[in-house]
Amino acid sequence: MTEVTQDKKLSTEQKALAVNLNNNQYGTIVEIGAGQEVARQFFNAGAAAGTVAKTMSAYDMQVSDDIYGKAGRYVSRERLEQMLAYEYKLLNKRLGEVRAEETQYFSYAATVTARSYSQKSECHGWIGIHFQSEANAKPSEILMHVRMLDDTNREQSEALGILGVNVVYGAFHYAEEPKLFIESLLDNLVDDFGQKRIEIDLIHFSGEKFSHVENRLMNLHLVRAWCCRAVMFDAQGASEVPGNLLRKKDVMVIRGSFKPPTKVHVDMTESAMQQFLKEEGVDPKKVCTVAEITMAELATDGDDHDISFLARVDLLNKLGYNVLISDYLRFFRLRSWMRRYTQNRIGIVLSILDFDQLFNEKYYDGLEGGILEAMGKLFSGNTNVYVYPTRRNGQLITLDNVEVAPNTKYLLQHLKDNHLLVAAECWNDENLHISARHIAEEIPLGQGEWEKQLPEAIRDQIKDKCMFGYCELPES
Repeated sequence: MTEVTQDKKLSTEQKALAVNLNNNQYGTIVEIGAGQEVARQFFNAGAAAGTVAKTMSAYDMQVSDDIYGKAGRYVSRERLEQMLAYEYKLLNKRLGEVRAEETQYFSYAATVTARSYSQKSECHGWIGIHFQSEANAKPSEILMHVRMLDDTNREQSEALGILGVNVVYGAFHYAEEPKLFIESLLDNLVDDFGQKRIEIDLIHFSGEKFSHVENRLMNLHLVRAWCCRAVMFDAQGASEVPGNLLRKKDVMVIRGSFKPPTKVHVDMTESAMQQFLKEEGVDPKKVCTVAEITMAELATDGDDHDISFLARVDLLNKLGYNVLISDYLRFFRLRSWMRRYTQNRIGIVLSILDFDQLFNEKYYDGLEGGILEAMGKLFSGNTNVYVYPTRRNGQLITLDNVEVAPNTKYLLQHLKDNHLLVAAECWNDENLHISARHIAEEIPLGQGEWEKQLPEAIRDQIKDKCMFGYCELPES
């Protein structure tokens, strides 16, 4: 950790110079969309002749296509991979028999859409590096998707230049420890107030050096390292850019610990979905179902947090859900994050067991408008929360008879009257007693009644893969 602490004190110029002074690290830098800011950083640092074989920006689409081949979109993972493969192959072809045997070749590439006079939508891009971790090694690769948070083109270009230096420097210094690489990405990109200039919401490691890397854990680490506030995995468990899954979709979200997903989770989602599909404008073909887990839930797993996290993703994928990991404790923050990507309808299914959290005024300390501000932001346009009942001491508790503090009961009534908080119209009474937390306590004890409380596919996978501490007891 001492080395990392020292490296974090390095300026961008110092990092660029350190790479330049290592004559064995040699490669190309190609950038489309925000100037040649990464190359500029290396040239400004001095001694760039020891690092840079070529720089290029193929801005014209026809020129870009002629070099790299056609792509569905120019700012895409597909285009980035084309750029990296082409430039790395060309570099080796031209220099493989000329450069010293000790050379570690690399190709850095970026394709981005930054702020411009005509560009007012999301500023984002794909960035990556194809490199040798040591001379004569097979190449490894790091890809990432970024969002630029600065307001002007000049600022965004500058931030991309800093990030590019961090990527190149980190690839050669932190390849042994990918988490440290992630933690270094925002060096010199966070101000004294903690405001980030860049957000990284997807990362992918591949190649010989990273054959042991579990990319889902690396994407989880993006949230832990404050590179972003949320990451997503599609229904097959692959890391995905949130915008690709959510853009122009109607989104149904269920929040929970999902340790493990139970029959009541399935009942809640199916019940809410029946009502959601009746809402005005909802297209059944464009509905994205998302199971969301907060970082606070994962933090309760102790030393087994990585294993538990992967198990939850696997099991939710079994149910056909996309998975969202976020550090948004408040519901309205989650809803605001989703609004970045879709203006369609958002539905959130909520158990009455979590109702105290929604209406607890202490939960909104620090908000100028308190609970009123929070509810205004949560239900601001095309958003409904579907409330699923439970049983307490044998009594059925629903949205119609739930009790809240006296000073918020009229707020509750207002939300109900305006079809913002919506009572579940159907539920499976046999499953209302199910508690994922109780099941999690019983699973390590072996076979038991908990098995009846899980969907069959979930039960079988937990037993087959010994998830959550399951250990089948030998027959007596």
